[in-house]
This record gives sequence, C-alpha cells and structure tokens, in this order.
Amino acid sequence: MNTQEHINFRRIAEAIDYIQANFRDQPNLDEVAEQVHLSPFHFQRLFTEWAGVSPKKFLQYISIAHARDLLKDGQATLSEATYQTGLSGTGRLHDLFVNIEGMTPAEYKNGGKNLTINYSYADSLFGNILVASTPKGICYLAFADDPALAFSELESKFPNATYHQRLDLIQQNALFIFTHDWTRLDQIKLHLKGTDFQLKVWESLIKIPAGRLSTYGQIASEINKPTASRAVGTAIGDNPVAYLIPCHRVIQSTGKFGQYHWGSSRKTAMIGWEVAQTTAG
Repeated sequence: MNTQEHINFRRIAEAIDYIQANFRDQPNLDEVAEQVHLSPFHFQRLFTEWAGVSPKKFLQYISIAHARDLLKDGQATLSEATYQTGLSGTGRLHDLFVNIEGMTPAEYKNGGKNLTINYSYADSLFGNILVASTPKGICYLAFADDPALAFSELESKFPNATYHQRLDLIQQNALFIFTHDWTRLDQIKLHLKGTDFQLKVWESLIKIPAGRLSTYGQIASEINKPTASRAVGTAIGDNPVAYLIPCHRVIQSTGKFGQYHWGSSRKTAMIGWEVAQTTAG
C-alpha cells in the first residue's frame, strides 16, 4: 500500500499541517521543506506536481479569506452555481456523473444479510482508499490510512453481509474520478443506506461544483429545511462515500474548514487541490 503517490501525499499533508499551525509566522519555503525532510528544490517541485500550483499559491487558496470569497460567490443556489460553472469544466463532474439510489429496507434488513458486497483497496491523490460495492452500485468509500480499521468500519454498517475482496467493474468505474481522464467515466451509481433526510442532504452535496464551497446553513436552505443546520451537519458527518459525495466542500460560515471524518488536513488538501485545478483550467 506504500506507493510513491501515497508517500507524496503524506508529505504534502504534513506540510499543510505545518503551514496552518505556523501561519502567523509565515514560514518560508526552506522551513516547510525542512519539516518534511526534503530539499527546498525537491519540495517545491513535488508540491507543484501534486497541487498544480506553488506552495505559496496553495496557501492563498486554503486561507480563511479566500474561503470567505468562495462562499460569497456561492450565494446563488447550488443548482444555479452548478450551471454557472459550465458544462465543459471539471466543476460539474459530480452533478453529471454521480447518481444516488437509496437501499430498500429489505436490502439492509438484519444487518445487510441479503447483501453481497465486493471491496478492494486503491491509491488516490489523497491517500489509500477502501471502496465497496453491491451489484447496484458503490455502497462505501473511505480513506484507509489503516486498511484493517477501514474494513472494520465498513463491516459495522452491514455486519451480516457477505464480503468478497474483489475489484469489480462498478468500483473500477468509480475510481476513474481520481484520474484526470474523465472521458472514461460512465455514470457512477451509488447504492446507499440512509433516511430520506440523509439522502436529500447527500444529493445536495453532489451539486456543489468542484472548486466551490458551501455551508451547513446553505445546504439546509437548499433542501428547504432552513432551521435544520445541525441535522444537516450530522447527515454530512454520516456520509458513507468520501469524495464521490463531496462533503469536504462544506465548511463553517466563518470560512474555517472545520473537522472531517477522514482528517482535517486531508479536507484542506482536497479543497486546495480542487481550487487549484479549476482555477488553472
């Protein structure tokens, strides 16, 4: 599992943590490079290859001021923002390609006794992942820094399902989202266990374009539950499919990125990377 891509991401994540913790001191390139045990030249090249921008530019993208600007630009409804982003850009990726189908009670009855689930591990720009699927679609995707723990969390959701460690075509198609060649991506179908409220929240998240951000309150308004920000936050925290359902694009109204089930530094990296990609595009 320790591919070079994964090692590179861990170094980037460590650098992001250091920059955020020491932001007031404005650490220079040499200081940050030393923290990740690389020469300044190598670190600059590695970071730029990974993010598409320099560390200095990336720092701008993950600042609270920039996040506030993105939120201000996103005052339109999510559906309006989606169309403003344009059909040809990467911004509408999720809206165009990801479709959610809720599981029926019979499918998850008795802890998923009637479900057969395939699962496999893969690498991504943001670290190792565990992806799982039923015959109808992806039912789980999590960042798997600890593969055994990640599988244990999956198993806890469907304790009586039948599991096979097997990479299938449904998973392969979904994993294309982590590549730059989205022309190979067919519609990704998600097959999820959730309440009607949770499914509405998750469907709303899919409409947030890449490189844009939303808040818990904006999501609550989008689903016509303007006083349900706290419940929306709980539903977002229960999201079973990382990245494909982009809960990382929801932040606090103050501009702070806040916590993330799979690590706050990973959330920061994902937001900064997406802004860099859409800005560069």
